[in-house]
Amino acid sequence: MTDLPFRNIAVIGAGTMGAGIAGQIANAGHKVLLLDLPAKKGDYSPAEKAIDRLQKSDPPALHHKSCASLIETGDIENDFDRLAEYDWIVEAIVERLPLKKSLYERLNNTISDTCVVTSNTSTIPIKLLVEDMPVEFRKRFAITHYFNPVRYMRLLELVRGEDTDPAIMEKLADYNDRILGKGVVPCNDTPGFLGNRVGVFALQVGMDEAHKNGLNIEDADALMGRPLGIPKTGVFGLYDLIGVDLMFDVVDTLGQILPEGDAFFPVGKGQNPVGPIIEQMVSTGYTGEKGLGGFYRVHDGVDQAMDLASGKWRARIAELPPKAQRAAELQAQNRETLHDMIAPSNNPAHDAFVRNFLGRVLGYAASLIPAITNSPQDIDDAMKLGFNWIRGPFELIDALGADTAAELMREADVEVPAILDGGAFYKTNGDMLTVRHTDGSYQPVNLPEGTQRFSFSRQTMTPIFENASASLFALPGDLRLIEFHSKANALTGASMEVVRKAAEDHGKGIIVHNDAQHFSAGVDLNAFRAMIEAEDFDGIDAFLSDFQQAVMALKYTPVPVIGAPSGLGIGGGFEVLVHCDKLVAHANTVFGLVEAGVGVVPGGGGVKETMGRWLDATNDPEKAAWETWMQIGYGKTGTSPETSARLQYFLPERDRAVMNRDKLISEATKEIEAMASDYTPPEPRGYILPGKALHAKMDAFMSDGVAKGWFTPHNKTTALAIGTIVVNMESENAITVTEQHLYDRERAAFLTLARTPETLARIQTMLDLGEPVQN
Repeated sequence: MTDLPFRNIAVIGAGTMGAGIAGQIANAGHKVLLLDLPAKKGDYSPAEKAIDRLQKSDPPALHHKSCASLIETGDIENDFDRLAEYDWIVEAIVERLPLKKSLYERLNNTISDTCVVTSNTSTIPIKLLVEDMPVEFRKRFAITHYFNPVRYMRLLELVRGEDTDPAIMEKLADYNDRILGKGVVPCNDTPGFLGNRVGVFALQVGMDEAHKNGLNIEDADALMGRPLGIPKTGVFGLYDLIGVDLMFDVVDTLGQILPEGDAFFPVGKGQNPVGPIIEQMVSTGYTGEKGLGGFYRVHDGVDQAMDLASGKWRARIAELPPKAQRAAELQAQNRETLHDMIAPSNNPAHDAFVRNFLGRVLGYAASLIPAITNSPQDIDDAMKLGFNWIRGPFELIDALGADTAAELMREADVEVPAILDGGAFYKTNGDMLTVRHTDGSYQPVNLPEGTQRFSFSRQTMTPIFENASASLFALPGDLRLIEFHSKANALTGASMEVVRKAAEDHGKGIIVHNDAQHFSAGVDLNAFRAMIEAEDFDGIDAFLSDFQQAVMALKYTPVPVIGAPSGLGIGGGFEVLVHCDKLVAHANTVFGLVEAGVGVVPGGGGVKETMGRWLDATNDPEKAAWETWMQIGYGKTGTSPETSARLQYFLPERDRAVMNRDKLISEATKEIEAMASDYTPPEPRGYILPGKALHAKMDAFMSDGVAKGWFTPHNKTTALAIGTIVVNMESENAITVTEQHLYDRERAAFLTLARTPETLARIQTMLDLGEPVQN
C-alpha cells in the first residue's frame, strides 16, 4: 500500500493494551516494534511473553498466529535508540503520570522532529501528560485510546491537545479508520473522555438500582441487557467479563478525576452500596471470569450467582423475568421494546429498576453536552462501538420520545437537560440522516470517506419488500441489499422468502449484509424443536427444501451476488454466504458449519458446497469427502478469513477481507461494479462421490473414538449420517451426482437424525440450558 500515513510504528508497553495494539497493527499486515522492560536474567522479556499471550489468547487476538511474525520485540534499555527511525510511537505503559512524563522526555531526546507520539491513557488529560514538554513535541502529541480487546472493540477515542497539529489528527484518524478498522470518535480533553464517562456510569447506576430495588443479579442483567439494546451481560455479567478488579480500579480513577458535583460520585467508589462486596471479592481472588469467579461462578459443577444482600452465592436462576420474556417476543418480531419495558407491570421493583436506570443514564448523557462534545452522535458512537450497545443514549431518547425521557428523568430525580428541548436528535433529510448539534442545526451524520453504516442508511430508505425476519432494499446504482433482522438473525422461512424475492428483483447486483453484531448464527432452532416435538417431519423436509431452493436461486441469479458479513456467519448463515459469487468479509468474521453439535447436519447446501470446494482444491474425491466429513463432523470454525481459508470456507484467490466493517457495503459495491461488465452466473457442476469403502473407514474411526471415550454414541450416529451425504452408499464405485442430488442427501440425513430422541435432547438442552447434552 503506497498511501500509508505511517510506515514505521512502535508500541512501548507490552501489557494487555500495548500487546493488543501491536497485534492489531500486525493483523493489518504491517510490521511493528513492541518494547518493554529488559528481560530478567534467565527469563523471557515482557515483550516476548506478550507475543506468547497473543498467540494463546481466547478469543484469538490475532487473525492468524503467523501475524505474530510481524511483531518485533525489544526493550527500552537496549533498543530505545532505534526509535529515531520511527514515525509513530504509541505509549501504553501503566497509568502513572510521573512514569509517562519521564518516558516523553527520553523520547523527545531520541525521536525525529516529525515523529508522532500518542498515549493510550484512558484517564489522564493531555494537558497534564505534556505540560512539561516543548511546544514542538506537543504539536505531534495526541491520545489514541483503544478499547480492550483491541481486535474486537471497534472504538478509538482520538483526543487532541491544545497544541496538536490538525494535520496530525487527520493522519491518525485516517490510519485507524482505514488500516486498523476502528470507529474513530473525536473527543475533547475532558475526564474519562466519552466511552468510559457514560459507559462506566451506566454500569454503576445499574448496580445501584439493582441493590436499591432488591433485585437479584440475574433479573437485573436480564432487564438491563438485551431488552434495552445493551449486551446480554448486563451489569454484573459485564463486570465479570471485564474483570472485577479492573472495574474497581476504573471506578476509583474516575472518582479522582471527574469534576466536583458530577452525578458519578453517588454511585462511585465508597458510595456504591455494592462496593464492600466488590472489595471483598477482589481481596479473595474473585476477580471475574479470569479468576475464581465473580458475581457468577461455577462451584462443584453448579452454576451460582451472588446474593447482593448477603454477599453469598446461591444457585443461579435461569428463568427470565416477565418483562424480559415479553421483550424477547417483541424482538423476535423485530418490534420496539422500550415502551413495554417502562410500562407498569405486576412487579413494581422491576418497573422502578428499568425506569430509574433509563432516567439516570439518559439524563447523565444529555447533561454532558456541550461540555464534552457538540454532537450527540459522538456519545452514541462511543457507546455502540466501545460498549456494544445497539443504540446510543440519544437514539434511545428519540425512540422513547423526548417527553417520555424527560418524565423518566424527573422520576429518577434528575434535572432535565435543556438539550432535550429542540426536537428529535436524528432526522432524515431526503436520503441523508442528520443529527442535531448544540447550536440547533441539523448536520449530516459524521462518517469517514468510503464508510456506510447500514443502521444509519436504512433510516432513510423504504424496503422494496419486508417481513418480520428480513428486508430487501434498493441501493444506488440499481443494486439490491438483503438484510436479515430477526432475533439474533436466526433464519426462518420468512428470511428465505426475502432471499427468493431478491433473486427475482435482482437489479444489477445483490449484497447480502446487515449491521447487527452477528450476520447470522444459523437457522432458528426453536422452529426445528417445535416440528420435531410435533413429529412434523414433512414440515422439516419442506422447510429445508425451501431453504435449498432459495439459496440455489441466489447462486444462479444473472447478476453478481456479494456476501458482506461480520461477526458470526455460521450454520445456515454460512450456507447463504457460500452460495454467493464472492465474499467481502469483515476481518473478524467467523465461518463454519456447526450443526453436528446439536445432532443434525447442514441441510441448506453447506455439505454440498464444502465438498465441491474440497474437490476443486484436491482433485481427489476420497480426500475431499474425508476433509468435508471431518470438519463438519467436528463443527470446525475459522475465527477469521485467514483461518477459514484452511477449511475452504474463505477462498483468498476470490474473496476479500476488510478491516473496517463500516466499509463492507462500499467495498462490496466496488466488487459488483468490477464484475458487472462480463458477468455470467456459475455453470451447474457435477460432484464425484467415492465408493462406500470410505464410509466403512469413517465407521471404524468413530467406533475407535467411542471406545476411547473421545466421542459419544450420538456423535458417531451424527458423523455417519454426514458420511452418507459425501459417500456413494450403493456401491464401491465412485459416482458423479448433481447438485440437487446432494441437496436431497442432506435432507435425508437431517430427517434421519431428527427422528432420534438423542437429537431432540440435544436441541432441547441447547435452547434451555445454553449447551447441548453429550449423549
